[in-house]
Amino acid sequence: MCRNIRTLHNFEPPATEDEVRAAALQYVRKVSGSTRPSQANEAAFERAVDAVEAATRELLDSLVTTAPPKDREVEAAKARERAAVRYGR
Repeated sequence: MCRNIRTLHNFEPPATEDEVRAAALQYVRKVSGSTRPSQANEAAFERAVDAVEAATRELLDSLVTTAPPKDREVEAAKARERAAVRYGR
């Protein structure tokens, strides 16, 4: 998975529309191989981002879990610890 796409499921508070849009944009950028489409491809790029965003929102709304929601701050602290161990401080 692309490192910039973060897990959005089972967090309290739930993923925002901006987070879902950002994940969709990262996915389309990765698949298309470009961070900024040419003018000729801009409409197709935006349609793809919209479609991925809608599919992501539908998926997140449909998922069911019995696990308690994760705290964003706690998970971010764990990620920082892992990065410190992996890359050094």
